[in-house]
Amino acid sequence: MSELKASTTKPRVVCCIGDTHGFYTKLQNLWSNLQTTIDPSDFNAALIIFLGDYCDRGPDTKKVLDFLISLPSKYPNQRHVFLSGNHDLAFAAFVGVLPKPLDGSEFSVAWKEYEANEEREGWFKGDGYERMHLQGRRWAGSIKDKFNVAKNTQYKGSIYDAGPTFASYGVPHGSADLVKAVPDEHKKFLADMVWVHEEDDVCVETEGGIQLCKLIAVHAGLEKDKDVKQQLEFLRARDTRVPKIEALSGRKNVWNIPKELTENPTVVVSGHHGKLHIEGLRLIIDEGGGVEERPVAAVVLPSMKIVRNTDVLAN
Repeated sequence: MSELKASTTKPRVVCCIGDTHGFYTKLQNLWSNLQTTIDPSDFNAALIIFLGDYCDRGPDTKKVLDFLISLPSKYPNQRHVFLSGNHDLAFAAFVGVLPKPLDGSEFSVAWKEYEANEEREGWFKGDGYERMHLQGRRWAGSIKDKFNVAKNTQYKGSIYDAGPTFASYGVPHGSADLVKAVPDEHKKFLADMVWVHEEDDVCVETEGGIQLCKLIAVHAGLEKDKDVKQQLEFLRARDTRVPKIEALSGRKNVWNIPKELTENPTVVVSGHHGKLHIEGLRLIIDEGGGVEERPVAAVVLPSMKIVRNTDVLAN
């Protein structure tokens, strides 16, 4: 990791935006606050990385996707990266736009590993379920125990809290009619989401000054005990033969930066965890967690400034 030379051009701004979870108004307000906070020329040329989980829990998934899809035409000089979260992968699975397994197998082959959970989670068994990735079945299922003990909340239809997403498209939770109700441009957005984004030469302010780093953005994180190169190859390939993608849905096993990445310091930025946590170059930006009372946040690089939808800023 090298210091940025004084003669180098002004560092590019990178905005990493945490989980939106269907809260359209929060997203609008956060975007407005980013525009106010960042110099206009820097904002218009910024790299904007959305960290995933655009759907579920909040009431306006459809509006959130409309907003995200509109950004490239409204801000043509920005770069936009849309990571898949575990909720988005499940949504994509249900509407049939996930890539097929690389080995040519059927999605149903992978159900067996988790079949002990089928009854409790009430996996979807409606039209098209035979050809569906496991996470699509879980997403549209009807969970038997309606109370989420871990979060002290009621489930919103399924273990993924997908009920509000169905409602935003005007269909009942668990209805196969959602496939027809989701517009083609939304299906394309879901089909095109990436599982990982890598960026060289991202500037970060540290105690020792501005440093150049590699950046890896992935919804939940990288597994600490697995070879990083193999993990990245798997994520780039979006290999759907795996029923549960740890880098999109893991917890403790993806919290820290893998040791091998600390040898050539790398920023690893994620959402997913329902927390705002910054420790060195490990950035977890999910202050909202899909909870109505909590803010949606973003981190701006190189300054490491946190911007929230709730910030009251002078225009």
